[in-house]
Amino acid sequence: MNGTNVSNTILERLAGELTELTPEARKAATYVLENPRDVGVSTVREIAQAANVKPNTVVRMARQVGFEGYEDFRAPFRDAIRQGAADFPDRARWLQDIRKTGDLGGLYADMVQGALRNIEETFDNISADDLKAAAEDIWTSDSVFTLGVGVNNSSASNFTYLASTGMTRFYAIPKAGSNPIDDLAWADKNDVLIAITCRPYRSEVVEAVQTARAQGMKIVAISDSPASPIIQSATHGFVISCDTPQFFPSSVSTVALLETLLSFVIAVASDEIPKRVATFHKRRHALGLYHAEG
Repeated sequence: MNGTNVSNTILERLAGELTELTPEARKAATYVLENPRDVGVSTVREIAQAANVKPNTVVRMARQVGFEGYEDFRAPFRDAIRQGAADFPDRARWLQDIRKTGDLGGLYADMVQGALRNIEETFDNISADDLKAAAEDIWTSDSVFTLGVGVNNSSASNFTYLASTGMTRFYAIPKAGSNPIDDLAWADKNDVLIAITCRPYRSEVVEAVQTARAQGMKIVAISDSPASPIIQSATHGFVISCDTPQFFPSSVSTVALLETLLSFVIAVASDEIPKRVATFHKRRHALGLYHAEG
């Protein structure tokens, strides 16, 4: 097992122990879960300072997940150098500096490599069984609400648009002129909420997930850390990688995951759905919505 797989296993174990830790150890664990690549290049004191805890708290956290101390815990992370960790304003200034030099070749390479790395890291941590379980809950639900705000709004809308070519109970929220909590007013245990947010987490998404959970809804959460508040509340949690040299989180892995999830929904659905999709597109052709070539 390579270092990446080992460190991923450690992060999964740490996420599973999160609620069992003391408040101070939980702060240290949350920092590690949100900044895993920092572990490989940081001393115990540096991690403790960043997490605002004492060094012995970090050591206790490491022991909680089966290591003798921090150095043993740190070993699998040594090759993981954090990518794109600068604050948004710093990244924006860096991009402007590149533009002034005329050297966009490096940026081009970084963007392509970042996109490929995000896809690889995302799907390396997600199993087909996990996707199937989420897809089955989606298929057997009465209604499916997909929530994304800001950069994730278009991803939520696109997922709903694609699903609606064969199914009729999918809704992108928030609807125009509304808010997510009102859109979920009549949802219950028979419904599913797919929620998307990455750091810095959007309050309205976190609050909507909490409300949905209180109403008994099943939650499919997509976020960038096992410590994300929506992942912690989820029935099915999927951690994506969204690093980029740009000043905004990458949407590449989010879109790829949603497309894959939808393909699983179609796979577990009844035979009627592929027929409905075919009928939908046949109707479009008949109405002249597609440009006739030749």
